[in-house]
Amino acid sequence: MMPMNVLVTAASRRVALIQAFQAAIDTLGLPGRVIATDVNAYSPAVHVADRAYAVPLAIDPGYIEALLDICRAERIRLVVPTIDDELTAVGEARERFRQVGAFAACSSAATAAACNDKYETCTRLAARGIPAALTYLPHELPASSVFPMFIKPRVGRGAVGAHVLQDARDMAYFLDRVESPIVQEYLTGPEFTIDVLCDGRGRPISIVPRERVVVRSGVIDRGRTVKSRPLIELAERVCEAFVFTGALNIQCRMRGSEARVFEINPRFSGGIDLTIAAGADFPGLLVQMALGRRLMPRIGEFRDDLWICKYETAVFVQGSDRQLATLADARLRESEVA
Repeated sequence: MMPMNVLVTAASRRVALIQAFQAAIDTLGLPGRVIATDVNAYSPAVHVADRAYAVPLAIDPGYIEALLDICRAERIRLVVPTIDDELTAVGEARERFRQVGAFAACSSAATAAACNDKYETCTRLAARGIPAALTYLPHELPASSVFPMFIKPRVGRGAVGAHVLQDARDMAYFLDRVESPIVQEYLTGPEFTIDVLCDGRGRPISIVPRERVVVRSGVIDRGRTVKSRPLIELAERVCEAFVFTGALNIQCRMRGSEARVFEINPRFSGGIDLTIAAGADFPGLLVQMALGRRLMPRIGEFRDDLWICKYETAVFVQGSDRQLATLADARLRESEVA
């Protein structure tokens, strides 16, 4: 039986995701390993993976070729990109991955580019009647803005460059300092992330809303699953406005009784471990998709009001053992298999 080898890119701190794919392979009774990539030998997830490779930065022109080399050498069948910087490039190369026998679990380059552009995201949703945060380019700002408002880069991640604007002076100050800014209405209601998994035809297979009760550095610290029909229906409508493949997360806040989307990330969320623990096994479903199995939707099949309370832990690495495998190693292994 051909092994079910999975490649998780930019593994970094995604220990729980690596372990979830390892558990999925084991639960399905398949031979296989989880391979990780990273640029840093001290990233904890690379020491939890079954094997790890050093690769260039995602913005490097040789990045995709490096991943393809690893896919060939390790007989990868499923590729899982995890960071915004690589989504467009991997989406553009999906056919190249297919040609080496790997299913790239990501949306198209067009969808990734549209979601990376926060202005495009919200204007597209609004044009389709889907509740989204009011979003302006600097020249579109109304003459009488209602404060507070929110400013952030049009393309960015990790809350870098994001600021609350309390008045017109704040507006003038940050418009000069945030690169390619957009300005949004400031939503103060409870915040939710909706984890979604779509199949290769763009159909939502699983949808799990989560309330982000405490957030640290842009990632959930404490939160809970919420079996909310309106939030699930909102996610279904978003999946009609874009064509997704694989995992995505929709970020929204309540304005009164209505949830308004302010961002979409076509990748695994930082809080995906809560969704998996609640019974929506996205890694297991992706492995089955890579095997060519047709999946039936299981919308709403998860535990309600399950809480996550995160804490720090550590991986200890002897300095002399810190080296990652190189691309030369990958090419050598490929020649051995051939």
